[in-house]
Amino acid sequence: MDVNQAKQEHLLALKVMRLTKPTLFTNLPVTCEDRDLPGDLFSQLMREDPSTIKGAETLMLGEMLTLPQNFGNIFLGETFSSYISVHNDSNQVVKDILVKADLQTSSQRLNLSASNSAVAELKPECCIDDVIHHEVKEIGTHILVCAVSYTTQYGEKLYFRKFFKFQVLKPLDVKTKFYNAETDEVFLEAQIQNITTSPMFMEKVSLEPSMMYNVTELNTVTHGDQGESTFGKMSYLQPMDTRQYLYCLKPKPEYAEKAGVIKGVTVIGKLDIVWKTNLGERGRLQTSQLQRMAPGYGDIRLSLETIPDTVNLEEPFDITCKITNCSERTMDLVLEMCNTRSVHWCGVSGRQLGKLSPAAFLSLPLTLLSSVQGLQSISGLRLTDTFLKRTYEYDDIAQVCVVCPFTSNEC
Repeated sequence: MDVNQAKQEHLLALKVMRLTKPTLFTNLPVTCEDRDLPGDLFSQLMREDPSTIKGAETLMLGEMLTLPQNFGNIFLGETFSSYISVHNDSNQVVKDILVKADLQTSSQRLNLSASNSAVAELKPECCIDDVIHHEVKEIGTHILVCAVSYTTQYGEKLYFRKFFKFQVLKPLDVKTKFYNAETDEVFLEAQIQNITTSPMFMEKVSLEPSMMYNVTELNTVTHGDQGESTFGKMSYLQPMDTRQYLYCLKPKPEYAEKAGVIKGVTVIGKLDIVWKTNLGERGRLQTSQLQRMAPGYGDIRLSLETIPDTVNLEEPFDITCKITNCSERTMDLVLEMCNTRSVHWCGVSGRQLGKLSPAAFLSLPLTLLSSVQGLQSISGLRLTDTFLKRTYEYDDIAQVCVVCPFTSNEC
């Protein structure tokens, strides 16, 4: 949409064109069998068509490129490029020409001009050319405002503007889910959907963790010394298709031992997504900082550091528990071990663990056995703070597979 501020005839003409890459020419092949009435006529016409591929005339994709016929769609994260040309249509020499290009969004106005200095003079049939680039970071209505001011040979100062309005669309739909493990690990699932009308080549989908976490990508399968993407060699995302990306975050050692870090709202990081469309046009999106609500552990937390995957029936096995004081006061702890129907603890119940300072932890080795085969839940631990006479019970701490060593019947 063009709107001239002044109705008078100007000596200069302003043209603005969007710069986009061409597309491959497509045609609609028409074929028939040799016994049909046209015979070989259609095949001969397609062989003579310069837009078809020689030897593969029935393919819709041709060898020629097609220049854009319209403004097209602009998506968030892409680079908007535009060619601005000011041409002197008159027979006069024009002086002090200043061309200014601004981009108005819903929240700000940006100056895109490469130079803010005026051109001394512009002779007849000459032009001033400029190319502007801008990485689109907002969706919604954008207005490109091009303003031209100049002075005629008689000293009259003239000015006019043109407005070009366009919409910036959303290319991807990103959804995230958090899964909290028994340890301090956090698993992030990112669902990315292509909501454009053309396929995308996903060049990179990575998670930039916050300063408190290290991240491991779980989107490759290792074969020997080489890793292969779970999506195959050709990482294309068709229109309306969705992919799930998985990441594992672990607290850095300097933060893992601080109980206060894992409480409340925790900043995880942000996703960095890079893709390419037709003929390598590049786009990039970064999400805002992702936050998750960490699970509440109360005043004291009990977790497992080591546990075997499989144990023998009625044979003792060892586990290591980690007890962390998440409160802001010192505790004096007593450990009680209560047997269940399938799990029996070995050792003395009611043992004193001593004092535990705020944010401190201790590792506690324990021994137990199971009298029932199958997948059994480890339960029956109880901690008591003698200072406040407060008791904390822990059930379903973990699960272990119990097998019979004589029959080798696993769960």
